[in-house]
Amino acid sequence: MLEPELLALATTAGTAVAKAAGTDAWNGLREGVARLFRRGHAPEAAQQTALERLDRTAAELESAAPGAAEQAQGLAAASWQTRFLDLLEDLGDDEERATAAAELRRLLSEATDGSTGAAGLVSGNTFHGPVAFQAGNNNRQDVRFGPQS
Repeated sequence: MLEPELLALATTAGTAVAKAAGTDAWNGLREGVARLFRRGHAPEAAQQTALERLDRTAAELESAAPGAAEQAQGLAAASWQTRFLDLLEDLGDDEERATAAAELRRLLSEATDGSTGAAGLVSGNTFHGPVAFQAGNNNRQDVRFGPQS
């Protein structure tokens, strides 16, 4: 059984994969996750399998009906959590597991960096578009948008 910290990491990573599909962060996360799975006796095959699964996940999430999108995202997150748990558990020793965990943390950090357009990717935020906000007294009757003259 893995330590609670690694269980939390796998959960976060699974959520990140599910939330990244269709965002600017997807390609980078997809490639990084596939590299992470490039371990064991057949690294090329493992990486290719990961890429195929990632592509299938993205396709399933994109084709989900609007009313079922949240459920599909939850199922994808759980599926990827299990894959990350299996990966970490299958690693031979603590040093190899720590290296993979550090690589996964770095990958998640890059995917959630505000400069990628994916800020909030792992925070539970389901809106992946630009964020608008208002400042000041918004209760006034003469609120104007755009350049003020």
